[in-house]
Amino acid sequence: MPFELGLDFGCRNYGAGPLSEKVILILEEQPYRFQVAISDLAGNDIEAHGGEYEEAVTKVRNWITRFGFERVSPARILADYEEFQTWHYERQREEGYSEEDIQKYLTWELLDAMGKWTEGTRE
Repeated sequence: MPFELGLDFGCRNYGAGPLSEKVILILEEQPYRFQVAISDLAGNDIEAHGGEYEEAVTKVRNWITRFGFERVSPARILADYEEFQTWHYERQREEGYSEEDIQKYLTWELLDAMGKWTEGTRE
């Protein structure tokens, strides 16, 4: 996502108001791998997750708690995510989606399902 990251840096460096106050967390699979391609990132929040989504969730959770978000344990976030995945998978199968279809669903559909799940309006 170099393009999106560049936009964020541009907003932070040249934007006015809240844009100039952007705080950015950068996730990377391996520690220091970014230095090979983008040395300009030195001094930023860069967290390595080792290719493990559980570690990425923990890194993001730990980072956002400093901004006043509710402190929920990584274990609870992961359990809720697994519960959502089960609910969503079963819902998709009931609607006639194949395994391949489920793997290829559109992002907006997934976000819509997440909204229904979190609001408790699980159809």
